[in-house]
Amino acid sequence: MDFERIVFSGHAVQRMFERGLGKDDVVMVLREGDVIQDYPDDTPYRSCVMLGWARGHPVHVLAALDDASRTAVVVTAYEPDPALWSKDFRTRRNP
Repeated sequence: MDFERIVFSGHAVQRMFERGLGKDDVVMVLREGDVIQDYPDDTPYRSCVMLGWARGHPVHVLAALDDASRTAVVVTAYEPDPALWSKDFRTRRNP
């Protein structure tokens, strides 16, 4: 996705630190990753979950997207659990 500005929520920074994910990891996912879930009706901005790879590991980034100001707000980021996601990390497994 092409945004002029990327903002990290306090929650995202805390979780990234706990999970060993760096800012560059998350920015790479936002710039080069694929949208795997889209929430166009979220407010105040539409949001999505993106999948990308950082240092050989899959990473999901949940971001709110303000198209008017071309800003992505990172809500959280995590390495998906293989027990909960399909082999390609794009689809949640059925419980």
